Amino acid sequence: MAITKVWIEDGCTSCALCEDTCPDVFELDDVSTVKEGADFSANEDGIKESAENCPVDVIKYK
Repeated sequence: MAITKVWIEDGCTSCALCEDTCPDVFELDDVSTVKEGADFSANEDGIKESAENCPVDVIKYK
């Protein structure tokens, strides 16, 4: 099933792991954010890897 939504819950520690793993989707400002207009289907593996490796488990997708 394709990823249709990605979000960051409260608690991001700004480690930048998600941005390093999947820079087409995530960017770090004060905390990590999902880039507007990001192509989730083209970056599905990176999104899943970012969520699985997030040290505080705040990256969510469906």
